[in-house]
Amino acid sequence: MRWVRDYKPEPEKGRLFRRALIITLAGNIVLAVTKAIAARLSGSAALFADAANSVSDVAYSVMMVLGLWMAQRPPDIGHPQGHSRFEPLVGLMVTFSMAFAGYEAARNSIERFVVGGETIQMGLPVFVLLFAAAVKAGMFGSIRSIAKKVDSPTLSTTAADNLSDVLTSAAAFVGILGSSLWPVLDPIAGIVVAVWIFRAVYNAGKENLKFLTGAGASEETRQQIVEVAEKVPGVLRVHHMMTDYVGPKLVIELHVNMDGAMTLSEAHLVSDEITRRLQELPDVDRAYVHIEPDGWEDEKP
Repeated sequence: MRWVRDYKPEPEKGRLFRRALIITLAGNIVLAVTKAIAARLSGSAALFADAANSVSDVAYSVMMVLGLWMAQRPPDIGHPQGHSRFEPLVGLMVTFSMAFAGYEAARNSIERFVVGGETIQMGLPVFVLLFAAAVKAGMFGSIRSIAKKVDSPTLSTTAADNLSDVLTSAAAFVGILGSSLWPVLDPIAGIVVAVWIFRAVYNAGKENLKFLTGAGASEETRQQIVEVAEKVPGVLRVHHMMTDYVGPKLVIELHVNMDGAMTLSEAHLVSDEITRRLQELPDVDRAYVHIEPDGWEDEKP
C-alpha cells in the first residue's frame, strides 16, 4: 500500500529555482543597502520610502528561499500530499512585512509633507534611483523568464513586484526632480510609493489566501478542464468535478461516464490518458479520475 503521493524529482527545475533565489536575494540586498545610505545622506523622503520598499523585498527574498525550499521537499508520511502549501504560507508572512514597509514609508512621507518638505539636491539620489530602476528591470526580465520555465506563481509574483519597483523608483525620481520647484513634491512622491506598496500587499495577500484556504479554480479554468477531459477518446461526458488549490497548484477530482461494455483494462487506459492531459495544464498538479458507466451518475453532491 502506498502511503504518500507519487513524486518524481526534477533536478532542472530545482536548479532554476536556485538561480532565481540567488538573483532575487542578491539584487534586493544590494539595492536596500544602497538606497538606505543614499536616503540617509540626502534626506529624501521619496528615497527613504523606496529604501523601505527594498528592505521589505529583502525580507521577502529570505522568506521565499525558505518557503520554496520547504515546498520542493518530497512527500513524506507527515505530509503525504507534499509540502506545496508552505509556499503560500510564507508568501502570506511576507505580506505582513511588506505592509510594515508601506506604513513606514507613508508615515515618513506624511511627516515631511506636514512641515512643507524640503529641496533635495540633485546628484546621489538621482544616480541611486536610476541604478535601482536598471537593476530591477534586469531582475524582472530574468525572474519572469525563469517563472515561465518552472511554472511558478511565486516567481511570477516576484517578477511583477520587480516591475512595480521600477515604477516606484520612477515616482521617487520625479519627486526629487520636482522638489527644486516645489519642495512638497518629494514627500508626495514618497506617499505615491507607499500606495504602490499597499497595492502589492493587497494583491499578494489575496492570492496567497486563495492558495491556503483551498479555493477552487476559476470558471474559465473549470471549463478548460472539462473540455480537455471530454476530448479523450472513450469519454462520453464529465458529470461531476471538484477543484481546489493545495498550495499554488490545483488538485482535480473528476467523475466521467464511459461505455459500460469497456473492459477494466480499456477504461484504465482512458483514465490514465485523462490524468496525463490534465496534468499538462499549467495550473494543475494532479488529477483523480472516477470512472462510471454511461447512464449512471453518482448522487453525491
